[in-house]
Amino acid sequence: MTGRMPRSAVAATLLVLAVGLSGCGWRGVNSLPLPGTEGGGPGAFQVQAQLPQVTNLERNSRVRVGDVTVGNVSNIERQGWHALVTMTLNGNVELPANATVKIGQTSLLGTLHIELAPPVDEEPKGKLQNGSLIPLENDASYPTTEQTLAAVSMLFNGGGLGQVHDITRAFSTAFKGREQDMRSFLEQLNLFVGELDGQKHDIIAATDSLNAVSGQFAAQKPVVDKALQTIPDALAVINDERGDLTEAFAEFGEFSELAADAVNRSKDNVVRELDDVGPVLKSLADAGPSMTRSLSYLSTYPFPKETIENWVRGDYVNLTGIFDLTLSRIDAAMFTGTRFEGKLTELEMRWGRTIGQLPSPYTAGNPLIVPYHRNQGS
Repeated sequence: MTGRMPRSAVAATLLVLAVGLSGCGWRGVNSLPLPGTEGGGPGAFQVQAQLPQVTNLERNSRVRVGDVTVGNVSNIERQGWHALVTMTLNGNVELPANATVKIGQTSLLGTLHIELAPPVDEEPKGKLQNGSLIPLENDASYPTTEQTLAAVSMLFNGGGLGQVHDITRAFSTAFKGREQDMRSFLEQLNLFVGELDGQKHDIIAATDSLNAVSGQFAAQKPVVDKALQTIPDALAVINDERGDLTEAFAEFGEFSELAADAVNRSKDNVVRELDDVGPVLKSLADAGPSMTRSLSYLSTYPFPKETIENWVRGDYVNLTGIFDLTLSRIDAAMFTGTRFEGKLTELEMRWGRTIGQLPSPYTAGNPLIVPYHRNQGS
């Protein structure tokens, strides 16, 4: 008996395999997980991403983070009008929940892969974990080979590259015989650019100032709007009063002529008066320190301000006073220059005091205790 399997058994085996594979969604070798790929170790987890298109991306394609393969594409399916890609990642992959996803290509004719990266325009949030979904708005993509070739084709065929020769020839014809003028123009342009570069700080400062002024105008927009609405009415009023304004300006001109004539006529007198005022002002200036010091008596009269601290001691004051109430002193202090001048002094003399014996704090001591001389007077 030979070791060959009967043809019926082989046919049955192939039929069973075909039915099993069809039930598992057989779509070629890429529909089966390949051994040795990333994303199959301990702690591996699956995430999904919504992409507007996947072009020629296949299952088992690589998933990269910073040019490092960290997983593979385990499934691709259609979800509405976009694709839903399921990826299996290694357990040590750490990405924020708002990570971006895009389809990359190793080279112009290389294979496609999925590229995951942290967000650039916003702060990272959360953490990408098993079952996470990267939404459609986080998608980005590189140009495909077809798009690149189409752009290059448009550049060479209909993009005007073929007209560069015509443009160059036109410039050559225009500048022929004007080389010196062109050289002078370039030198002046270079000088102008240099001067402009030297003034860039002033230009920036002027721009900042203009920006500040614009900001102030923007802040005062209601006031400016009201002013713009009021100005036409004001101009209309001025237009209606144009005759009176013209007459007023004419009369003001005549007044100016009269004032100028008066000034010319009185110029010599004014000069003399100013010359006379000069010594007075000089005397006031010379007396300035004395006047300033005398002002200190106003708030503490009759005591000098400089010694007020020696007088006031907390809640009491120190005072030694001599009050001269003699008739001659009252006469000299209160009735000098009146019709009663000398009357009290004469009376005091009759009571026994003479002018030479006039008591005062500066000559004869305390006037309250100075004795009268009964043998004097009439």
